[in-house]
Amino acid sequence: MDVLSLLLLFAVAVVPLVPTEVVLIGMGVAAADGGRSLVPVVVVAAVGCLISDYLLYTLGRRGGARLLDRLRSRAAAEQTAQWITRHLERHGLPALVAARWLPAGGTVGSLLAGTLRWPRGRFVAASAIGVTLWCTYAGLLGYAGGTALRRSDPASTLVVLLAALACVAGVVVFRRVLAMRA
Repeated sequence: MDVLSLLLLFAVAVVPLVPTEVVLIGMGVAAADGGRSLVPVVVVAAVGCLISDYLLYTLGRRGGARLLDRLRSRAAAEQTAQWITRHLERHGLPALVAARWLPAGGTVGSLLAGTLRWPRGRFVAASAIGVTLWCTYAGLLGYAGGTALRRSDPASTLVVLLAALACVAGVVVFRRVLAMRA
């Protein structure tokens, strides 16, 4: 990956509510197409997301409840906030890690952890694990697709497409189940 592409990815990852997942998948495709390593892509995206989460957490600690309330005016963000609130007390760190896969989960989870005055070290650990897993998932999805396209092997392409559909379906089902429980 060239430096400019990685800087663009970093900029997208640092800004909350910008579709980082789409850019990350695209960068995964580009890495595979160019025969390059996916590691720099995942590291840059994870660092950007971690910085974004930390800034949101800090904002939450300093009175970000109003911003959280504004976000909660969106139905998906409200469902995410309800799910996180319910599971944060009982499950703690794993709930915040899992929140990354929910709509606006990173943003809502970070603000909520800040407003609830979660210990800083515990929040950073949960966020670091969550962003690393999430960025790896999205980057690998793009990389697998890019690899299949590069090979131009119909069987490989079909397998990757089915795997991608299964991943997307799994996330959609997970989100729906959470929405029904909210």
